[in-house]
Amino acid sequence: MPDVMRLGLKQWRFATLLHQCLNSIKKGSSKEISLASHVIGLLALTVGSGDNAREILEESITPISQASKSGSESSKITSLLECLAIITFVGGIDPEETEKSMQIMWQSVHPKLGYNVVTVKPSAVVITAAVSAWSFLLTTMDGWRLSPKLWQESIAYLSTLLDKDDRSVRIAAGEALAVIFEMGSLEKFAAEAKGSNNGSISEGNKSKEGFLHIQGLRGKILNQIRDLSVEAGGKGSAKKDLNNQRNLFKDVLEFLEDGYCPETSMKIGGDSLRTSTWSPLIQLNFLRHFLCGGFTKHMQENVFLQDVFGFTPKRRNLLGSEHISNCQKRVLKSPNSVISKTRTQILNKQRMQSKDRRFGHFAVNVGEEDE
Repeated sequence: MPDVMRLGLKQWRFATLLHQCLNSIKKGSSKEISLASHVIGLLALTVGSGDNAREILEESITPISQASKSGSESSKITSLLECLAIITFVGGIDPEETEKSMQIMWQSVHPKLGYNVVTVKPSAVVITAAVSAWSFLLTTMDGWRLSPKLWQESIAYLSTLLDKDDRSVRIAAGEALAVIFEMGSLEKFAAEAKGSNNGSISEGNKSKEGFLHIQGLRGKILNQIRDLSVEAGGKGSAKKDLNNQRNLFKDVLEFLEDGYCPETSMKIGGDSLRTSTWSPLIQLNFLRHFLCGGFTKHMQENVFLQDVFGFTPKRRNLLGSEHISNCQKRVLKSPNSVISKTRTQILNKQRMQSKDRRFGHFAVNVGEEDE
């Protein structure tokens, strides 16, 4: 098949799969919407940055936004928000596009009230998903672009989440605040509030109040983080979640007080993937959650994700490597692989030689008996 035809067929399959999934999001059941959302996210990660990823974002953002506002099924809304985060992460080029997606996430848990608007209190699962997705996209943004008012509202809301009973909500809020502090956004707003009086007494009083409010908010958050880093229990139940919470907030506290970011390292095959700041760590955790068991495979073969993390896996000879993935093992064991075909040819040759030896021995014996 000519390359042009092959490329056209590939594009047709891509477009067909995307629009089938979008139809499921528009008209399907909650289960179908969840599955279709995940497939669209996987499709975006698979095609990587480029025109196809742009098309996925442009075609999907409106259906996803509309579907996230209809119904209250937590699993459906969670899948939609995670899908939106992934397709924006891959296909978003302009900061305005990322801001739009972040606003959709924010409104799913913190809607703007108006006339004839009935809001349903979001579940802890939805709040966790929305805040995690919002933080994931925040890592790609220049925090200086966002308005101080928007930042102040976001930080104040995240502070209230630190007091929630659900640990997953508190952990998601803590990660979001870690990214915000790493970007230096809170200090920037405090400096802006302190210096923006425009020469008038009234404006000067407002700026002073704004500065004091932000400083007070920072102090409150610091105390909340300190308490959560040593919490003895009571809020929540699972011991694993309690340990995760303590570890996270100890890291955040150390960062706020001493400026040290947590350093992590994980094995991908025989290679190490390392992070040394909050933003790539948040990205790594989100992608591992979304891809589940497929994360390692993607990191080994997905050029887009390798570029995101600056990760270059070593190219090993599969026969000589001590680290062979399950997928590679299946390929090696496949009857259609070159290795399997070669092995079959050798075995067949050995069988023929063995058969010839047996027949030769039989012929000799028969000849001896005839004599």
